[in-house]
Amino acid sequence: MLVLLAACSGKPTLHQPTDEETRAELQAAIESEQVEDRRGRFREIYCAVLEAHGPDLPDYRSCDEALRLTGFEGGATGEPVALGQRRSDFLALLVPGLGWNCFEEWLDLTGSVLDHIGRFGWELREVPVDGLSSTENNAKMIRDFINNLPEEDADRPLVLLGYSKGTPDILTALVEFPELTERVEAVVSVAGAVRGSPLSENATQAHANMLTLVPGSACEKEDGDNDAVRSLRPDVRRDWLARNTLPEGVRYYSIITFPEPERISWALRNSYLLLGETDVRNDSQVVIFDQLVPGSTVMAVVNADHWAVAVPIQRSHRFVGATFVSRNDYPREAFLEAILRFLEEDLSGGQ
Repeated sequence: MLVLLAACSGKPTLHQPTDEETRAELQAAIESEQVEDRRGRFREIYCAVLEAHGPDLPDYRSCDEALRLTGFEGGATGEPVALGQRRSDFLALLVPGLGWNCFEEWLDLTGSVLDHIGRFGWELREVPVDGLSSTENNAKMIRDFINNLPEEDADRPLVLLGYSKGTPDILTALVEFPELTERVEAVVSVAGAVRGSPLSENATQAHANMLTLVPGSACEKEDGDNDAVRSLRPDVRRDWLARNTLPEGVRYYSIITFPEPERISWALRNSYLLLGETDVRNDSQVVIFDQLVPGSTVMAVVNADHWAVAVPIQRSHRFVGATFVSRNDYPREAFLEAILRFLEEDLSGGQ
């Protein structure tokens, strides 16, 4: 996201909240936003997936290493976890974050994540939004993509996964184009910039546009409205949430990224420290409390930084992964499978 801004900043001294303070504040945030806590059930599902499939997949971690325990986790049932073929027909659509399309080819996303979930019958498609444009611009692109889905997908319910800025893009689309709620069954925010990022407050669009100058970049600032940074400012996002009510009839889910300090990649360390002036409890780009969608179900607190949870740099670029993006390993295949299995169960009422 806004790591370029942090590259020129000093390293602040961080106040380290106690674990008890973090537990209490996170619980207060969950209650104030009328969020349902189902982290316990997600942990059961993720642990089962990791145990059954994880050792044969890249970047394996134990369940306790993949998730971060921040106190009592609600929603555990102790029920068995179905690990076979999918039983639902929803189509998952990913809306990526700032600058994603600039480096999509370089990131080489044709790896094993899609192949893995495909083994069980699930499908994930990417919505082509503009990485340098505003939420309003990208909301229209989301609407157009959904309206132009092939006829064979016309009756399939949609699950929209928003990564980083992709989350406010999705929420804006649902408010601006309420007809989409007839198709969209659920929204999952992954490291979502729901209330923006304080890193954007001292940034300009020119900082984001520097992505177009990096060798190999495939984006142009003239493609959209060139207004992405404004969309990430906390005052803009909080004002938007105050003025707009999220449509009913859609289920909302929040996945929070909150890495242990040693899980922050070298390239993200400075932005992590800079953001720590606001709150040390961040993923290097977004404070954990700003990742909660109002009225959502919180699924998990993930022990991964902002890039590691979604961007597979280390696998396809070994030198970069061994030096700059040094903590990018995460069991994304098992993680996405667990998300889809949780959704299948939760959206069907546990049946």
